[in-house]
Amino acid sequence: MAHGPRYKMAFRRRREGKTDYRARYKMVETGKSRLVVRITTYHVISQIINVGMDGDETLVSAHSKQLQKMGWLGGTSNTAAAYLTGYLCGKRALKAGIEEAVLDIGLRPAIRGSKVFAALKGAVDAGLKVPHGESVLPDESRIRGEHIKEYAESLDEEERKKRFSRYLERGLSPEDLPEHFEEIKNRIDEEV
Repeated sequence: MAHGPRYKMAFRRRREGKTDYRARYKMVETGKSRLVVRITTYHVISQIINVGMDGDETLVSAHSKQLQKMGWLGGTSNTAAAYLTGYLCGKRALKAGIEEAVLDIGLRPAIRGSKVFAALKGAVDAGLKVPHGESVLPDESRIRGEHIKEYAESLDEEERKKRFSRYLERGLSPEDLPEHFEEIKNRIDEEV
């Protein structure tokens, strides 16, 4: 006669909704480094991670807050910031001798054109080899912030000041976002 509970308790991170162990196992099985992209409320984090015997080892990391130190005046969690963070991570990975990785989006849904895929496009444009389908990547115009520029131009002055107060406080006109994006991208090329 068997004694004890008849159920098996799931791992803590599974219960908390933080880890899909089946997907993680498949990724770890490839033996390749993982390009881990995480989007928080205010920031984008992009890392190259290997699985080690004592847990995951972060080899290269880029955080959208680091973009501000390079002169970025836009938001740190928008699509443009996600791309630039991925681009910075990709450049740092190549400098560290890492040439390929597999994308790890965690528990985020794979939505075509999302910030996660903007970060992926940034890493790929930097030269990192990451298997992906072109259809999931956001449009170039969206990454550069052309839609924000068009929206800002459609508003009257009072509404523009209200909607883009943070941009204006930092000294960036929303109409200048595409040019500012290119400026920061070039700065990443120079510094890394």
